[in-house]
Amino acid sequence: MTRSLMCIFLLALWSFLIIGHQASAAELDTKAPKAFLLEPNSGTILFSKGANEPFAPGSLAKVMTAATVFKALEDGELRPDQLCRVSEHAWRTGGAPSRRSTMFAAIKSEIPVIDLLRGLLIHNANDAAIVLAECVDGSEEAFAARMTGLAAEIGMTSSRFANPTGHEKQKSQTTVRDQVLLGQYILASYPQRYRLFSEPEFTWNGIFQRNKNPLLGEIRGLDGLGGGADPDDGYSGLGSVSRDGTRVIAAVAGLNSDNHRLETLKNVLDGAWEYYSVQTIFESGEEVAEASVFGGETGSVALVAPADIDVFLSRGSKLDYRLRVVYQGPVPAPVEKGRQIGELQVYGKDGLIFQTPLVAGADVGVSSMTGRAMDGLFELMFGWLG
Repeated sequence: MTRSLMCIFLLALWSFLIIGHQASAAELDTKAPKAFLLEPNSGTILFSKGANEPFAPGSLAKVMTAATVFKALEDGELRPDQLCRVSEHAWRTGGAPSRRSTMFAAIKSEIPVIDLLRGLLIHNANDAAIVLAECVDGSEEAFAARMTGLAAEIGMTSSRFANPTGHEKQKSQTTVRDQVLLGQYILASYPQRYRLFSEPEFTWNGIFQRNKNPLLGEIRGLDGLGGGADPDDGYSGLGSVSRDGTRVIAAVAGLNSDNHRLETLKNVLDGAWEYYSVQTIFESGEEVAEASVFGGETGSVALVAPADIDVFLSRGSKLDYRLRVVYQGPVPAPVEKGRQIGELQVYGKDGLIFQTPLVAGADVGVSSMTGRAMDGLFELMFGWLG
């Protein structure tokens, strides 16, 4: 079976799946100019609007600051109990004299990294962000370069960071897609550190402050991450919600007030349960397609699901999904059962929303010399048609 015929077969099969689906009329929508919603366990993109349009994150940049410090701790560059000195620059620019969010760190005092992280994530503290940056790399500029480098590693291809606070004249830049990727990275890589985002309060220098994340306590099941605002690009928010064993992450941007941000993010996050449901499109071991085999005892091998393929799909009436199987072929023999051969991709109206591996459903041994010669001749004469 050629790859083009395989795609036609899958489209027909998907049409059959849709016919049997009981759809309702409503679909998730939002007035936010930029919004992105992801189910991180499967990697399914549930909603996307203006996902790659850039905006300045303001204080939301501190989530990237936290992720960068988490990685430095993981890599052994820092210790949680390591003391960091509060420079005059950090005190004057981000502390009490700045009249911005602060943990009220005293000038020339020394503070453990773990407490600076609490100040950063609970107090939204600018002085904590600057002290951490200076402690890791000696300056805000050098730390910002590290932030941008880590963003690239994560796959945040449209993000760059100018400083650890997000508040200076030279603005950072990101997208809602990149912010959700950042949330996914933190949850997967640092689940213990992630708990810092939801700690309710923190006292430093004798000053008690409750968690300043404007989203906590306002959206059921939300346990992180943060919000920001920029005079030109408006209010933005990044949040993660866990309910009934399912977690989703969403980001919104371009809103005109903190209330508008809260209302919009709540609508998008709640939409994961209101407008979507998990559907098993292939069961474990079920054949999805076939791949051509070169020099094998048989000319093809079944591509099967290694486990149930569960995808969050819209309950709405406009079920515009397409399936595509991608593999590099023909696959040279021998082929071992269970070996990953290809990938199943699910496309929605905004592009790729889900992808998962497919494996060989059987062993395929090497054919005789005559068979391999015939395969070679066939590939030489007709391979360009594949």
